[in-house]
Amino acid sequence: MIRTPIAAPRAKAHAERWVGSLRRECLDRILIISRSHLERVLHEYVAHHNTHRPHRALGQQAPIPKPIPIRTPPGDAHVRRRDRLGGLLHEYELAA
Repeated sequence: MIRTPIAAPRAKAHAERWVGSLRRECLDRILIISRSHLERVLHEYVAHHNTHRPHRALGQQAPIPKPIPIRTPPGDAHVRRRDRLGGLLHEYELAA
């Protein structure tokens, strides 16, 4: 076991980056009222982070990719928006 030094953010950069993203994109904008509310918000954010949010290291893809939709002609394409966390996060996808 290797212990990380105290107050050394570079020693645990991946965790610090994820916590920073969580706070900036989610927790700083929502008033958390209970532990169960926090757990629901965290569960929803993690689902958004892993299935929809683009990641630079993965070529702007999500870690858990969705199936590639069948291409439709440009005139027939409709974009559907899905709100998460009461409209705090938005997800867009092509509607079938």
